[in-house]
Amino acid sequence: MSQAQSAAETVTLHVENIGGIAETTVEFGPGVTALAGRNATNRTSLLQSIMAALGSDGASLKGDADEGSVSLTVGDRTYTRTLKRRGSTIVTEGDPYLEDATLADLFAFLLESNESRQAVARGDDLRELIMRPIDTEAIQTEIRELEEEKREVDNEISDLDSLDGRLPELEEERQSLKEQIEEKRAELEEKEQEIEEADANIEQSRDDRDELESRLDDLKEARSDLEDVRYDIDAEGESIEALESEREELTSERAEIPDELDEGDEIEAQIADLRDRMQRVDSSVNQLQTVIQFNEDMLEGTSADVAAALRDEDGAGAVTDALVESDTVVCWTCGTEVETSQIEETVDRLRSLRREKLDQRNDLRDQIDDLEDERNELEQLHRRRGQLDDRVQSIDQELDRRRDRRESLKNEREELTGRVETLESEVEELESRDYGDILELHREANQLEFEIGRLENDLDSTESEIESVESRLGDRDELERRREEIADELADLRTKIERIESEAIEEFNSHMETVLDILDYGNLDRIWIERTEQTVREGRRKVQKSMFDMHIIRSANNGTTYEDTIDHLSESEREVTGLVFALAGYLVHDVHETVPFILLDSLEAIDSGRIAQLVDYISEYADYTVAALLPEDAAALDDDYERVQEI
Repeated sequence: MSQAQSAAETVTLHVENIGGIAETTVEFGPGVTALAGRNATNRTSLLQSIMAALGSDGASLKGDADEGSVSLTVGDRTYTRTLKRRGSTIVTEGDPYLEDATLADLFAFLLESNESRQAVARGDDLRELIMRPIDTEAIQTEIRELEEEKREVDNEISDLDSLDGRLPELEEERQSLKEQIEEKRAELEEKEQEIEEADANIEQSRDDRDELESRLDDLKEARSDLEDVRYDIDAEGESIEALESEREELTSERAEIPDELDEGDEIEAQIADLRDRMQRVDSSVNQLQTVIQFNEDMLEGTSADVAAALRDEDGAGAVTDALVESDTVVCWTCGTEVETSQIEETVDRLRSLRREKLDQRNDLRDQIDDLEDERNELEQLHRRRGQLDDRVQSIDQELDRRRDRRESLKNEREELTGRVETLESEVEELESRDYGDILELHREANQLEFEIGRLENDLDSTESEIESVESRLGDRDELERRREEIADELADLRTKIERIESEAIEEFNSHMETVLDILDYGNLDRIWIERTEQTVREGRRKVQKSMFDMHIIRSANNGTTYEDTIDHLSESEREVTGLVFALAGYLVHDVHETVPFILLDSLEAIDSGRIAQLVDYISEYADYTVAALLPEDAAALDDDYERVQEI
C-alpha cells in the first residue's frame, strides 16, 4: 500500500466544467473504484479531474466554459485546482496534491494518452522513459566534483607521506644545527678570551680599535645583506621559472582553441525557428483538443440546446423524444441527424491526428535540446578562451614585474659585492699595522658571530618547518576519513543510474512474468526487457548509452519457441505490456510514496476476465485504483469493489 497516506480514507471529488462535465460530486473509498458506463459518459473527464487535483496538466476545460475547477478532499485535507482559458491556452492555479506531477503523469495516470503505454505500443526507447525523472547530468556533475575533491585529498595525503619521510631529516638537521651553534659559540668564547689576553698585553690606540671594529661591523652587515640579496635572486628565479612553465601549458591549451569561433547566431536562429514551429504545433494540438471536446459534449448530450436550435422549431419536442430513443445526434455543422458511431469515428480520427501532432512536438523538442547542447558547448569554449587569454596576460604582467625585480636585485648584488670588497680592503689595511694580531682576532670573532647568526636563522626556519609538518601530519586521519567517504559516494553515484535501470528491468520482468501467468495468453510464453550498450550520437559526439531491448517469446504449435516483435502482439497484449511497464516505473521511482492513486482508462482491447485479473493485480500497489470500464467489463470485477455509474 502507498505510504503517502498513513491510513486510506474516503475521497470526495467536486468538479465544475472539466472535460465534458458541467458539475458533479463523486465519493469513493480506498481500494478499487470502477467508473462503469458506455463511451462518452464522462468517465475519462472524471479521471482527468482527479489528475488535475493531483497536479497534472492533462485535463481540459469544458468546450463552452472559460473557467473550471476541481477539489479533491482526502480525510481532512482538501486540494484545489482551477483552469482558466487565456486565448488558445489554459492557465492553471491552485493548491494541488503534488508540486511536480511528472512521475505521476508517466507512471500513475494510465489513460489512453499515457506516454508509457504509447511508447510500448510504438516500440519506442523505454530506457529514456524510465530515466527521464532522473537528473543524470546533475549526477555526472556531482561525480566530477567529487573526483576533483578526491584528487585534491589524494595530493594532500601524498604530500603528507612525503612530509612524514621528511620529518626525520628535519629532526636530524635541527640537531646538527644546534651542535654547530654550540661549537661556534665555544670558538667565539675562546676568541673573546684571546682578545682579552691580547688587550692586557698590547696598548692600542682606542681610535684605531674603534675604527677597525666599526669596519668589521660594516663588513658583517654588508655580507649579511649580500647573502639576503642572493637568496632573493634565487627565489625570483624559481618564481619566474614556475610562471613560464604555467604560461607554456596555458599557451598550448589556448593554441587548440581557434581564434575565430562561431558566435552561435545560426544556432540561435535554428532554435528560434524550431520554437516557432513547436508553438504552431502546440496551437494545432489545442485547437484539435477543443474540437474533440466539443464533439464529445455533443455525444454526451450536454449540448441539447444547440441540437434543438438546429432542428425545426415546430418539431422540437418530437425530435427530442426521438433522440432519447434513438442512437443519433444532430451534426452541429449542418443540422442533420447522423449516427453516433459516425461522430465517434470522426472523433477517433481527430484523436489520432492530435497524437501525431504530439509526436511532432516531441521530435522538435529533441532537436531543440540537441542545438541547445551545441550552443552550451560553444559558450563554454568562448568562456575558456577568455579565461586563458586573461590568465596569460596576467602571467605576462607578473613575469615582467619579477624580471624587473630580479634585475634590480642583480644590480644591488653588484653594489654590495663592491662594498664588501672595499670593506675587506680597509680591514686588511688596518690589520697590516703593528696591532694586526689583535685585529685579526677581532675579525675572526666577528666572522664567528656572523656564522652563529646565520646558523640561528637556519635553526629557526627548520623548527618552523618541523612545527608545520607536525601540524599537517595531524590532519592525516581526517583526510583519510574524507577520502573513504568520497570513495563511497563515488561508488554509489557511479552505480546509481545503472541500479535504477537494473531495478526497472527486474520489476518489469518479474511483474510481466506474473501477469502473463495470470492472464494465460495462449502461445505467448514470455515478454522481457534486456539492458544493452549501444553507441549513439548526442549532438556532435558519439557516446555509449544503455538501451532497453524488449524480447517477445512465443511457442509454435509443435512446441518450439521463437522470438517475435512487439509489432506482432495483439492489441490486448500490447495494452497489458504497456500497463505492466508503467507499473514497473511506478514502483522503481517509489511513486506510491508520493501519490496513492493509479488511474486506468481505455482497456476495451482487453477482454473482461483479463481486465478483472489485471485490476486485482495492479490494485495491490496503490491505496486508490480508479478504472474507467464498460458496463460488461465492470461486471466482471469483484462484487466488493465500489462502482460509480452516475457522473
